[in-house]
Amino acid sequence: MLHAITNIQYEDLAVSSGIFILKLIVIFIIYSIVKKVGHSIIHTAFNNFAKRNEMSKYRAKTLETLMNSIFAYTLIFIVFVAVFGLFGLDIRGLLAGAGIVGLAIGFGAKDLVSDIVTGFFILLEKQIDVGDYITTGSFSGIVEEVELRTTRVRGFDGTLHYIPNRLITSVSNHSRGNMRALVDIQIPSSPEVENALEIIKEECQKLANKIPHLLEEPKVLVVQSGDSDDLSLRILAKTENLKKWSVENALYDRLKRRLKEEGIEIPEKSSEDHPDVDFEV
Repeated sequence: MLHAITNIQYEDLAVSSGIFILKLIVIFIIYSIVKKVGHSIIHTAFNNFAKRNEMSKYRAKTLETLMNSIFAYTLIFIVFVAVFGLFGLDIRGLLAGAGIVGLAIGFGAKDLVSDIVTGFFILLEKQIDVGDYITTGSFSGIVEEVELRTTRVRGFDGTLHYIPNRLITSVSNHSRGNMRALVDIQIPSSPEVENALEIIKEECQKLANKIPHLLEEPKVLVVQSGDSDDLSLRILAKTENLKKWSVENALYDRLKRRLKEEGIEIPEKSSEDHPDVDFEV
């Protein structure tokens, strides 16, 4: 036993170990460089597509996210193959074994496969893009990323929802075309209640060219009539995509200020009915 130990060439072992570690370091340095350069190339390419108007900036951002995801998975696989090669393993046998194992676990990973396939169809059919305001299932918000397995949606309360693509069976996309701003105002009973409607109509005509992202003159409707003398009004206006919230805020604030100048107070809007959000991607 002692003789076997003394026969170990410690110097050769140290050199071999050092070379092995050096190769590992080189592999991971190359991996880091290729990853950074690859992401940069993908980002530049899709930015150029958007600048040349070959696709919208939101579509470009969506496809850029997907390509980054595919590139990252491919690069990780190549690194694993290279590392296994350092151990002297037969790569062909490894890939054959991986195929068998993959087939065996494929039945248990059908949800993963379903996520990927559904994700490709979502992108192929252009159902959603990064920056779109969507509703799917019980989730509503702005799409931040569309990846191979999941779609990330930022809710209006700031929550980031990770939704498996297979669960996106139906989508309501609110961002295709213009949007509609809606403001409800309850005018309390007062001696001036009959004039409130005319005041609001006059103010809406003035605001048509003053509020950014407003595409037409707001329309004023009487939406209900009760036993009291209160006046219930609904203001409707067409806005640019994803600008409905800022327009609603501006309409409400300016109408409230004008009515206050005329001596008419209106109730405060709740944060849920009157959200202070204006998304930019």
